[in-house]
Amino acid sequence: MTATGLAFASVSSFWPLLVVAFVGTLNPSSGDVSMFVPLEHARLAQAATGNLRTTLFARYTLTGSLSAAVGPLAAGIPSWLMQWAGLPLIDGLRTMFVLYGLLGGLVWLLYRALPAADISTRPLPAPLGPSRSIVFKLAMLFSVDAFAGGLVVNSLLTLWFFERFGLSTGEAGTFFFCTGLLSAESQLAAPVVARKIGLLNTMVFTHIPANVCLIFAAIAPNVEIALTLLLVRSALSQMDVPTRTTYVMAAVTPPERAAAASFTTVPRSLASILSPSLAGALLAGGLLSAPLIACGALKIAYDLALLVSFRHVNVPLDRG
Repeated sequence: MTATGLAFASVSSFWPLLVVAFVGTLNPSSGDVSMFVPLEHARLAQAATGNLRTTLFARYTLTGSLSAAVGPLAAGIPSWLMQWAGLPLIDGLRTMFVLYGLLGGLVWLLYRALPAADISTRPLPAPLGPSRSIVFKLAMLFSVDAFAGGLVVNSLLTLWFFERFGLSTGEAGTFFFCTGLLSAESQLAAPVVARKIGLLNTMVFTHIPANVCLIFAAIAPNVEIALTLLLVRSALSQMDVPTRTTYVMAAVTPPERAAAASFTTVPRSLASILSPSLAGALLAGGLLSAPLIACGALKIAYDLALLVSFRHVNVPLDRG
């Protein structure tokens, strides 16, 4: 993260920037697609069992959502620096990359502060074995979900706002701050809902209404209706995040957790890489609503396929 931020802040030529973008840590969404995700999931899964595990993952994703909500508020800093410090806009934008690099250093310090795991009392990580088939099936379904999500990453949704309704950068940043707070609230509610209706039902029956809202937002006649529908979507769309992780960790044996997290996370990351270019091409071609409609339709198809495939699968939530 530190090297990526400093490189973007100091390099001006396109091709070196393209290389840094390819090998670095920046991605078009606010989510983490690094190698740390599966390792964090496996570590956290061993810290709790049953419904407490869902609560733990909800707190984990809540922290990320709140941080991601604060980030868009910083979108106005380059303009502020241009106005109050007399900096050219390009220098203000470079300042944001320097800040990104500094945050990478802070993350490094936080990782170093983690207590060492007591490996004598924990199962040693192992390759996928008895859970191979269920993990592969989940990975394929999650990839569809991630590909669909890549059609409406925040950067492209911001462009959609600019082109469709003429929103300013500050207004878009405020909107994404609000959606981040609502997403965080939905993740707090996820363990409560999961205790009532189960992990799988929580993943499916909160996700479908959220994506219906996305489709209707795409064809909304004015910005007020579009923003309202997208805010409702944000209040529902992230309940599947902690429940999805808990479901995967509970569906496999403890030694398989690191491998299962990798096999379900890496394909999601790869799938999410492909779709933003498709969405960008649709936006450039004047089909402004097509990425949102395609995203909503694909995600609803994913939800239904997930429900049909796993409605009879017994997942032992009390697995240690």
